[in-house]
Amino acid sequence: MRFEAPDYLNLDELLTEEQKMVRESVRRFVDAEVLPIIADHYSEGTFPKHLIKMIGELGLLGSNLKGYGCAGVDATTYGLIMQELERGDSGIRSFTSVQGSLAMYAIHAYGSEAQKEKWLPRMATGDAIGCFGLTEPDYGSNPSGMLTTAEKRGSSYILNGTKMWITNGCLSELAVIWAKVDGKIRGFIVETDRPGFTSTTIHRKFSLRASVTSELNMSNVEIPEDNLLPKVAGLKGPLGCLTSARYGVAWGTIGAAMACYSEALSYAKQRVQFSRPIAGYQLVQQKLVKMLNDITTSQLMMMRVAQLKESGGATAWHVSMGKRHCVSMALDAARVTRDILGANGIMDEYQCFRHMCNLESVSTYEGTHDIHTLIMGQKITGLAAFE
Repeated sequence: MRFEAPDYLNLDELLTEEQKMVRESVRRFVDAEVLPIIADHYSEGTFPKHLIKMIGELGLLGSNLKGYGCAGVDATTYGLIMQELERGDSGIRSFTSVQGSLAMYAIHAYGSEAQKEKWLPRMATGDAIGCFGLTEPDYGSNPSGMLTTAEKRGSSYILNGTKMWITNGCLSELAVIWAKVDGKIRGFIVETDRPGFTSTTIHRKFSLRASVTSELNMSNVEIPEDNLLPKVAGLKGPLGCLTSARYGVAWGTIGAAMACYSEALSYAKQRVQFSRPIAGYQLVQQKLVKMLNDITTSQLMMMRVAQLKESGGATAWHVSMGKRHCVSMALDAARVTRDILGANGIMDEYQCFRHMCNLESVSTYEGTHDIHTLIMGQKITGLAAFE
């Protein structure tokens, strides 16, 4: 079915020609290279690694960063890139945003000049893949409780610990690892070929099947002190990276919702039951209207957050609102689309069930719905309710 992008309020009029040009180039890439193969990769539980160089050649890796071979696009353009990639599949967007908004962002924001020059140009082209090691088996929503440690020994650090649910882990040449040094959280660049560093692919997932998800283990991994990210200490380091990535996640889920809505509308106009296409029945129209209304609300929200980012006024609370709202909206859209498609909705020739399963993970990672609720709750009440 041909994709028709919903734009009920003519929001394209608010975009520059350059923003629309970038969006269209990514849209063409997704139509030509992602959609024809993604159902097979999802079914087989494999990541389409041949797309990495294409994504790099399009300038999509670290596209929101400036310098070091990165495209340096504005916040709206970056959001539109994430939207189009996730319209294809959450796994493709996850690969791109973990590489750019977590691993590359950490080095760009907190790294030394030597670290930036060594890694960022190669990461921007896809010649070096990175991952981001924060979550642990027992510490997800509460990263401050992490057990991974780094002990200073002479001119080196010795790392020990385990990281879990790490996107790109088994693809990566480097990992940005967050560990405690004398009780204080610090970030490190860890080359994945160092002795004592191992990565294991997590199999048997029902969600994000076309994405590499890994467990990282570090047993007395020795790295030089030059691998320490020098410009940040404490939880604000990884949380700053998460704020950057969550912004893209919110935009991405709009793309998944757009794909589902387009599929639902097209199917409902063609599927005849009783006397007419099911799009002609009131209950189906109600579902389609709500989907369109919710997508439009999300588009407006994220375009405003983009404006705030460009002016320097965006906060972690704004991004939490976006991530919380848009993921929930997209999940609802996928579920309603599956309902409209009936039994066909569970088949891989349609997109909605794949998006629905993927979005269950997107709802959890980089802050669950409830955690973002508490982040916003603390902001509006002045009272923390995490414990």
